[in-house]
Amino acid sequence: MSVPPVVRVEIRGGGSAHAAAVLSRARDLGLSGVERCEVVRVVHLAGPPTAADVELLCDRVLVDPVLERASWAPWSAASHHEPADGARVVEVGLRPGVTDAEARTLEAVARRLGTAQLRASTVTRYELAGDIDDRTLDDLVRRLLVNETVERWAPDALEPAFVDDTDHGDAVEVVAVRGSDDDTLAKIGAERRLALDAAELAAIRDHFTSIDRDPTDAELETLAQTWSEHCVHKTFRARITAVELDANGNEVGRSEIDGLLRQLRDATDELSPPWLRSAFVDNAGIIDFDDDLELSVKVETHNHPSALEPFGGANTGVGGVVRDVIGVSTRPVAVTDVLCFGPPDTAPTDVPDGVLHPRRVAEGVIAGVGDYGNKLGLPTASGAVVYHEGYTANPLVYCGCVGLAPKGSHPTDPRPGDLIVLAGGRTGRDGIRGATFSSAELEHDTAEVAGSAVQIGDPITEKQLIELVEAARDERLYHAITDCGAGGLSSAVGEMGEKVGAEVDLVTVPRKYPGLEPWEVWLSEAQERMVFAVAPDDMARLTELARRFEVEVCAIGTFTGDGRLTVRHGERTVVDLPMDFLHDGIPRRALLARWSRPAPATGDRPAAATATSADLGDLVLRVLADPTVASKEDVFRTYDHEVRGGTLVRPTCGPEADAPTDAAVLKPLGTWDHERSFAISCGVNPRHGLVDPYEMALGAVDEAFRNLVAVGADPDRVALLDNFCWGDPSKPDRLGGLARAVQGCVDASLTYRAPFVSGKDSLNNEFMGSPIPGTLLVTAVGFVERFAHVTTPAGGRIGDAVVVVGETRAELGGSIAAEHDPSLAAAAPGAPTSPAEPLVRYRAVHRAITDGLVRAAHDPSEGGLAVALAELALSHRTGLDIGLGTDGPLVDPAAGPLDAAAGLFSETHGRLVLVVDPDDVAALARVLDGVAHEVVGHLVEAPRLRIAHDGATVVDLGVDELAAAWNRDTNRDAHGTVDA
Repeated sequence: MSVPPVVRVEIRGGGSAHAAAVLSRARDLGLSGVERCEVVRVVHLAGPPTAADVELLCDRVLVDPVLERASWAPWSAASHHEPADGARVVEVGLRPGVTDAEARTLEAVARRLGTAQLRASTVTRYELAGDIDDRTLDDLVRRLLVNETVERWAPDALEPAFVDDTDHGDAVEVVAVRGSDDDTLAKIGAERRLALDAAELAAIRDHFTSIDRDPTDAELETLAQTWSEHCVHKTFRARITAVELDANGNEVGRSEIDGLLRQLRDATDELSPPWLRSAFVDNAGIIDFDDDLELSVKVETHNHPSALEPFGGANTGVGGVVRDVIGVSTRPVAVTDVLCFGPPDTAPTDVPDGVLHPRRVAEGVIAGVGDYGNKLGLPTASGAVVYHEGYTANPLVYCGCVGLAPKGSHPTDPRPGDLIVLAGGRTGRDGIRGATFSSAELEHDTAEVAGSAVQIGDPITEKQLIELVEAARDERLYHAITDCGAGGLSSAVGEMGEKVGAEVDLVTVPRKYPGLEPWEVWLSEAQERMVFAVAPDDMARLTELARRFEVEVCAIGTFTGDGRLTVRHGERTVVDLPMDFLHDGIPRRALLARWSRPAPATGDRPAAATATSADLGDLVLRVLADPTVASKEDVFRTYDHEVRGGTLVRPTCGPEADAPTDAAVLKPLGTWDHERSFAISCGVNPRHGLVDPYEMALGAVDEAFRNLVAVGADPDRVALLDNFCWGDPSKPDRLGGLARAVQGCVDASLTYRAPFVSGKDSLNNEFMGSPIPGTLLVTAVGFVERFAHVTTPAGGRIGDAVVVVGETRAELGGSIAAEHDPSLAAAAPGAPTSPAEPLVRYRAVHRAITDGLVRAAHDPSEGGLAVALAELALSHRTGLDIGLGTDGPLVDPAAGPLDAAAGLFSETHGRLVLVVDPDDVAALARVLDGVAHEVVGHLVEAPRLRIAHDGATVVDLGVDELAAAWNRDTNRDAHGTVDA
């Protein structure tokens, strides 16, 4: 590769926070010999630049004159600044072909400043001092400084990387499938990572045999993408025989399921509320916000890419779900994130080969989520973080987005003759085969063989796209729109043109760099790209708007009306497929699902009613400090949840702003002609699913629902989204749990009268044959009609009554407390259950809130009443005197008496804790007539949480002790976000 004359610019002085994080993480890894670190930014400029160019860029762009200083010289292997005191050096840069967003932005700014046509690449230089031998340096590089999936490094000055200047590739390979037996087809599928089964490969062979030719590489990749689990949801469309076994392995039930997706859609169709605009048929679900606006919502996953490259995977997860919302013509107004990681204290020796340490994964994912949302100017308003050893090798990254648009402004019908217009970022090699990669199991060498499947994000380009789409929508300049997500142009054009046919010339597609083969251009998942169907007469105006917002647009083909997908590279045909075979030719799978009831419990749980205050008090503190329960301030403080000024309920509340709230409430800009706001919440608890996926699903819906009710939302106008992350569905035990969870969602939807409006499944989440815990995230969107109805856990006063609504049953299976004391679940192993008539109680609580009878509300979830009451004390920084009992209105008589441990730590669903003026208790009782509730105590001035059971004190803790456990140092330290 010939390198043009290059100038190396070193920028020092601004990397102290980064350096402090490196030292902190090195200590976590046991590399105590690293005593000092300096982080230097390096920019290589080629063109060649003049001295004036370099001086201008340093002065105007690259250097903060208060903190930083720059030096520069022509690049050579010895041109870098020599570190003092014999420090060791590591320089890290992106691999050639991986998008360097910082460099691309610098190039654009340089053009604006009138410099020569420059090219740029960036490098990070680490100068490390201390007792650092070669082995220590290797550990630092491998475990902390470099992700070799997307990065390269050198123990000295790293040679600049500029993509080779060659002409466009035009090679089109023909793949011999006609006459191939099943073994040969399987080999082809494995070598190309097509993620297709034997029947699907055979269907492709038979099709091409029938037309007497073999497929091109692009056709094979197009079919693999379109038929991937990620894109077509073939497990959720499969015919399933579901078998239920008892604990002894005897069959006790059998049923036939005509598609899991059909079950969910049928429930939504049965409910069909008048405020539902679109469900399961577009990039996002759409519901009414008010008389003039509609609200869209979508949640996606980006698990496999985040396992390989945590920052880029999470970054583009946010970018992708934002584009989903743009793809239904709405303007994004908020994003969400739910993250699942391995335990942060996992010993390095317990991390499998080829897997990043959970702390490093968490650091990258959290930074990636924040980077994208913050740069777009969107509040990251809601979320959760779950830690479990089952996610060590396979983290889960759920990213959500909410948008608003005028009603009826989203067109969905491309017409023959419309231009296929590509807008946004240029196409590169990043993200190739992402759809098929996400449909396969992770293995120890996945990073080496599938590194190109990791996308790289550029939020600034996406922000420009948002402005263009909104302007083009308002001027009615397109007939349809979608995003380039999984599968890139192959998916976007193939799906948009399904009913009409499309023809594309790949030569017209703008590239980030030369050298891409046709199939790579077609399949690339390079980010920040949208596809429009535009009438030829509207192209000039769209181009004019694009220039205003500095977005590149290009017509790359037309919608034809011939029912075929035709892709050319100049005069050469790359893809020629009938749309009906592309979309309907995939064989429908027939699968077996097997669910085994858990064995009955053996042994007895010690009578916890006789436990001492120290026993249960210590357990309260341990549960509060559990990473899944404890404060997530170290995460959400890296996100801007206030931007745009519409956040009414934030992640925390209380005098110290450190107690958790239950859901986010937002009042979007442009909606101030009324008081309606929207609330968004989530329900997720994979531990319950390890006991019973059906109850987990019911509970996830209930948790999301009661979180909305707790902030004042109307329970009769709630929309739900489902996101299933599961293991390999070809294994009957995995599919059995998944089918049971889907049935739980269906039953919950009908019981709560809440339709599912969108969803996503991410399957094959396994590492070397070990699955993640089957994980269902339920997201709920509701509406608060008046500002006065917005409620948080922090609104009470000393003397107020504490009222618990809903029964508690001895259900400790899958509970956080049972993880810390396994004996608790020995006699009560069942998963937490949900109320039989939830809407009765939630409507009553909502009426109490709208009548002004509730000063504060909070829901018990992980950790049960013990944690909810502790959090209530934190939200007021006052004490609580609480009395619970073995029986009474809060104890389900059919379930039997409750001992102290079960009463405190059971995670039974359907409960809320209310804080009420004593003068309003009688009025509250009238509103809650027929709903189990009880005044269990009061807020008191003395800052202690005192809980008695049957009159005997079982918990007596100072609020300062609760705060120390909740805000534990290890939690604040977990992701390296505390100032050094």
